[in-house]
Amino acid sequence: MKNSLSNEASLYLRQHADNPVNWFSWCNEAFELAKVKDKPILISIGYSSCHWCHVMAHECFEDPYIAEIMNQHFICIKVDREERPDVDQVYMEAVQMIIQRGGWPLNVFCLPDGRPFFGGTYFPPEDKGNGLVPWPQLLVRISDFYQKSRDELTENAEAIRNNLLAKSASSIENKDFDLANLNLAVQGICGNHDDQYGGFGQAPKFPQAMVLNFLMSMRDHRETSLEVRKRIDLVTGLTLKAMAHGGLYDQIGGGFSRYSVDAHWLVPHFEKMLYDNALLLESYVKGYLLEKDSLYKSVIEETVAWLDNDLLLDCGMYASALDADVEGEEGKSYVWNLETIEQILGPSLGKEFSLAYGVTQKGNFEDDLSVLALQDGDYQVRDNFKNARNTLLKFREENRTLPTRDDKVLTAWNCLLAIALAEAGFYFGRKDWVKKARQIVDFIGSNLIVTEEGIFSLSSVYYEDSDKRVPGFLHDYAYYAQALLAVAGKVDWLEAGSSLGYIEKAKICFAHIKSHFSDTAATGFYYTAENAEAPIVRRKEWFDNATPSGNAMVLHVLSGLYALSGESEYETIFSREQSFYSQGAKEHASAIACSLEAIAQHDSIAVIKTNNQDTIESLREILFKHSWRRLFVLFDPEIDFQLCIGKTCYPKGASLEESLVNYSQNI
Repeated sequence: MKNSLSNEASLYLRQHADNPVNWFSWCNEAFELAKVKDKPILISIGYSSCHWCHVMAHECFEDPYIAEIMNQHFICIKVDREERPDVDQVYMEAVQMIIQRGGWPLNVFCLPDGRPFFGGTYFPPEDKGNGLVPWPQLLVRISDFYQKSRDELTENAEAIRNNLLAKSASSIENKDFDLANLNLAVQGICGNHDDQYGGFGQAPKFPQAMVLNFLMSMRDHRETSLEVRKRIDLVTGLTLKAMAHGGLYDQIGGGFSRYSVDAHWLVPHFEKMLYDNALLLESYVKGYLLEKDSLYKSVIEETVAWLDNDLLLDCGMYASALDADVEGEEGKSYVWNLETIEQILGPSLGKEFSLAYGVTQKGNFEDDLSVLALQDGDYQVRDNFKNARNTLLKFREENRTLPTRDDKVLTAWNCLLAIALAEAGFYFGRKDWVKKARQIVDFIGSNLIVTEEGIFSLSSVYYEDSDKRVPGFLHDYAYYAQALLAVAGKVDWLEAGSSLGYIEKAKICFAHIKSHFSDTAATGFYYTAENAEAPIVRRKEWFDNATPSGNAMVLHVLSGLYALSGESEYETIFSREQSFYSQGAKEHASAIACSLEAIAQHDSIAVIKTNNQDTIESLREILFKHSWRRLFVLFDPEIDFQLCIGKTCYPKGASLEESLVNYSQNI
């Protein structure tokens, strides 16, 4: 046997192609070999921009002595979690059951049939005094236990499998979702807010865009009291500003890093992911429409510019991520010292800039270096340093080694960006952004969908230089349908009448979801299609993680299709599916925030139809002054002007001003 990763399309897998470990990619051959040789399987999962994945690879997987132990006692499989999220999710959930935590790298020990019996995350090559078992010792212990206590491991593995099945189960509740639970959800989330630094909980802090979006959807909800509304404003405003001021946001180049290692958003974990930036772009658009804060507008414009500069591929789609590490050091291209800044900007401006962005002689990062974080809350201070930031960005791009980009195109993540760009482009008067959103869904329709005998299949992954495809999962189809609806809701501003094609495609996409992912006996849609390979168990994804759950996005798709068509089927399925979240709204609202947002918006989606494109532009300018709500603006040659909100349509021909009175008062 030898390492078989050199011909893989995935950058992460190719990063391990020169390891002395005899890695397999995820394939039947590896499992069959494990059965023939009667060896346990080691499944190691990570992604290309993951800092600790790189650390463990350098310390352990590149070491010939450690690799020999792995090769002798295990069949080793390496998985790119972004390419095979179905594999990652099952084994992540298993490890969280075993050790009560998870993360990447994810290392899971399994029986030859793939059932896990033990796992963990990072393991060091030797005892470093941090309580972690050295990797070589763990390998030998597990191999020995496998030989001597097989029955016990098999019993543990089956128990874990049964628990995975149980966690994925659901039943249909014969009652409607109680809207009062939305307020309980808001109170629970806001109670976990850090009122000093923003964000939720303690360090490390993640930018929880779905939670912020849910709170903003509840701000003007008819169930929300004035007191709760004020609390929402404080929570969302403080968190959005804190993230934009801190080191989580790249103050020079734009775009957000994965998370902050501290409580006050200063030092980030430096990888930049497409999905984080797509989700946060949407949050800042909604935040701007609420607050009209110039800081948010700058963040939106700079983030889109960063996406185009650093992630846009020749094909028009966007790459998945930038690495956390440069030349083996985390964040190397992003941090600064006083001397360098003063050399580039000059002594006087350099001192002023360093004071404004918290750069000191001692530094706030490693080796006396500093992560830039804006110290002053006055937007004018930030605006005054625009030219200085551009000068430093030019220096960085021309003189520093930049992070490696993973050119993998992920359907779901690009769809999240299309949703955000459609909204941002419409409200900010940027037709070019709406065009980008349209180009994304058009590319997917042309290159990632195969239609045979009237049934289409969507690929989850696209590589510009490879024909490798991975069949789509629930979230791919759901995000794609939602992106089609987002584009449909704004594209008539660009081209009158073009929305109809996107709405029809969204209907076809949902019909596929219903046919291939549904559970006819219970609520929820499965993560994998009925005829797809499913590792260990066919499970349902209920909770949001770094991205919205597939089931959550299905709710958004259903409510959008119902608002547009009035077809009772969509309403019936929505009502059934939302019933699952009643208890969760009271107990773990943050984990189902995207679903709760869909429920909160369902009865207040606005559909505006007009036969005059000039009216669409006038409408856009007026709507820019209002807070955000889910909205479809459609060209209809037979209707002068009509507004519908939820199940209520106001008289045709009412003036724009009269209709917008209803628009602002009926949420």
